[in-house]
Amino acid sequence: MRTGAAAGHAGHFHEAALYDSPEELLAVVLPFLLDGVAAGEPSMVSFGERHTALLRAALPPRSGVTFLDGGDVYARPSAAIRSYRQLLADQVAAGARQIRIVGELPPAAFGRTWDWWGRYESAANHAYDDFPLWSMCAYGTRSTPPEVLADVVRTHPRTATADGRHLPNEVYTAPEVYLREPRPVTPDPLQRGTPLVELVDPTPARARAAVRAVAPEHLSADEVDDLSVAVSETVTNALRHGRPPVRFRLWAGDGRVVVTVGDAGTGPTDPYAGLLPARGATSGGLGLWITYQSCDHVAMQRGPDGFTLRLITGDPNVAG
Repeated sequence: MRTGAAAGHAGHFHEAALYDSPEELLAVVLPFLLDGVAAGEPSMVSFGERHTALLRAALPPRSGVTFLDGGDVYARPSAAIRSYRQLLADQVAAGARQIRIVGELPPAAFGRTWDWWGRYESAANHAYDDFPLWSMCAYGTRSTPPEVLADVVRTHPRTATADGRHLPNEVYTAPEVYLREPRPVTPDPLQRGTPLVELVDPTPARARAAVRAVAPEHLSADEVDDLSVAVSETVTNALRHGRPPVRFRLWAGDGRVVVTVGDAGTGPTDPYAGLLPARGATSGGLGLWITYQSCDHVAMQRGPDGFTLRLITGDPNVAG
């Protein structure tokens, strides 16, 4: 039986925890975790180093709270979903009736990559709905950009407050709607220059060769391998599901490689494309999901000329 504000709720009970100070963060998080431990529910934290230290100091000795490595969990959105779904499945198999998790995204998520983390927060309402999860996502109102906070209340059905209330967010938008909206994508500074490679209707092998000819000067060997896989999957999808012509462009510099693959089609119809494997997909239907786990940022752009997927390997927040 579920407890607390999530009592009687089926699936994912998803809340934002907006705080103005460390004291306010603790006022929301401590009761959430300790009440969970008292109820015999797995209660977990996925914070960065600063807030992990703050919370450890405030918790009683041997509190029963489990700390996850937030840096590993929130490396990439699709990887976070895959990791959490496995964690939740394991907890349910062990007999958990409810799992409590409080987490926070790393500060880098609020830069040029927020578009895919905003998609993650929206998709989480569906991705974890198979499990009795009660989650809180912590956002500091002083450190989080206003445009990100606007998305937070749209992607979380409720907000938990320091005085113990759980308030519905009137502007909450269902993921099937939110994920289909055009997301503003900040251009990478490298895209101001002329592409180092431009190809029209390339084969996947030719696109991979272009990556391997340029990327080793800017990326590690593992990063080159990952980007090559992502480019191969993306070009294959564009040739198979898009409309000609397929245009491939590549830029490189400042420790990263940027690739765009565009076609004249409208892009995937599945709102969860990239974040979750397509329902019933075989190995041939997982291209975008694999790409999301192989790059440091993936952005979807729809316009009058068609659909473009932009892939970045390397730090996507480097100033230009």
